[in-house]
Amino acid sequence: MSALPPILRRVALAAHPKLPEGIEIGRRLAASLQAIGSQTLEGLLGEASFSRRIEAGEIDLLVALGGDGTMLRAGHLCAPNQVPILGINLGKFGFLTEISQEQWEKVLPRLMNGEYWLEKRMMLCAEHLHAGKVVSKWDVLNEVVVGRGQIVRPVHLITEVDGRLLTTYVADALIAATPTGSTAYALAAGGPILPPELRNILLVAVAPHLSIDRAIVLAEGSSVSITVHADHPAVFSIDGQAPIGLADGDRVAVRAGDHTVEFVRFQDPGYFYRNLTPHMNRNPSARKAR
Repeated sequence: MSALPPILRRVALAAHPKLPEGIEIGRRLAASLQAIGSQTLEGLLGEASFSRRIEAGEIDLLVALGGDGTMLRAGHLCAPNQVPILGINLGKFGFLTEISQEQWEKVLPRLMNGEYWLEKRMMLCAEHLHAGKVVSKWDVLNEVVVGRGQIVRPVHLITEVDGRLLTTYVADALIAATPTGSTAYALAAGGPILPPELRNILLVAVAPHLSIDRAIVLAEGSSVSITVHADHPAVFSIDGQAPIGLADGDRVAVRAGDHTVEFVRFQDPGYFYRNLTPHMNRNPSARKAR
């Protein structure tokens, strides 16, 4: 048997815990990989022991079985450790995944032969500052959202770009998104779609009141600072995770991150534009309402 490509020597398989079919496909894929000489690790992305193995540099490739949410969690784990991700779609959309659950057996020989390329996507670094001190720091693949809490009143968001005042948004929220996140919440809020290879931050206001109501694409390398002023609860959220409370005067600083997510791709580099229309026409909620 010829030598395995480095990416296949140690492979982790992570299935969404609520998708039994993903666990079963993972077992079958693990058996196929073991048959060609790969070492495999099966688990769930939230398991501490699973994460430790990846953080220890013991994994060359992670196969994520789930939807875009699973891919986001995989990105948070793998990007700091420079582990590429192959996504097998078991979800509804699959903007980030590469193959369907029916395709993995056909694709495995191409993976073995090195017939793939690695797509690099930027991450953001987001810092929460209270009284001028950093409280928490986060890696972000999709977006940072700063906005109101449960009380349905807009907040004032003083927004600076590269240390200079841009504007004060009066809005439900302000989204700072990556190009990857431009097809997520930012798209739903009316923002443009950016090609994934860009390294620009996208700003999109949610329900702005007498404020700038157009999305803004910042220059590559620019940073943004968002300071909250409100007499009612405000929050921020990272990649759709549980919201974190913000006090009046708290600031969220966002810049290009130090880490890059790498996705395994078999399609040609023009796949993104080719798949846009099919993705946009596959909204399951829209189909259900017909």
